Amino acid sequence: MRRFPVAKPGQVIGLLGGSFDPPHAGHVHITEAALKRFGLDHVWWLVSPGNPLKPAGPAPLPQRMQAARALMRHPRVTVTDIERHLGTRYTAQTLAGLSRRYPGVRFAWLMGADNLAQFHRWQDWRWIMDHVPVGVLARPGDRISARLSKAARVYRAAKLPKHATHMLGRAAPPAWAFVNLPMSDQSSSAIRARGEW
Repeated sequence: MRRFPVAKPGQVIGLLGGSFDPPHAGHVHITEAALKRFGLDHVWWLVSPGNPLKPAGPAPLPQRMQAARALMRHPRVTVTDIERHLGTRYTAQTLAGLSRRYPGVRFAWLMGADNLAQFHRWQDWRWIMDHVPVGVLARPGDRISARLSKAARVYRAAKLPKHATHMLGRAAPPAWAFVNLPMSDQSSSAIRARGEW
């Protein structure tokens, strides 16, 4: 299996990071929506070795990778453990590493609205906003807190209007877009709580 996915200069790659502990239909739904709504050529799932904001470690990485690859079957989506190979722990480090490794490729960071609500707690979150476009996909119950979040307020002027969200991948940062979708309410934590992982 290739350690680093193939990408060509000029392509727009959406990056969906997370522990995927476990991956579920909600991840698939927002990935397919991001491809359509943000003008992306491909999406890479970045299955992280661990989440610095979560106290307990996730299931073993090989288990999560196998489950993610079994679930996400789309010709324009790649499931990768690229952060393990880059040796990065934080999103900003990963983005900087990818930009060096893939000159000429345009990356866009993808996240659920729940992440935007606490994005200001991420390490170097302003660097992320200033260096890559960010696509936010609404999840049930998180829309209001996301729109009132510190990141949304600080970068209010950089938000793309609804009619321009399809241009996100080619927008010059800082730029971000927020889309409301009929969302799946599945969550990894709920699946774990039910003992289904």
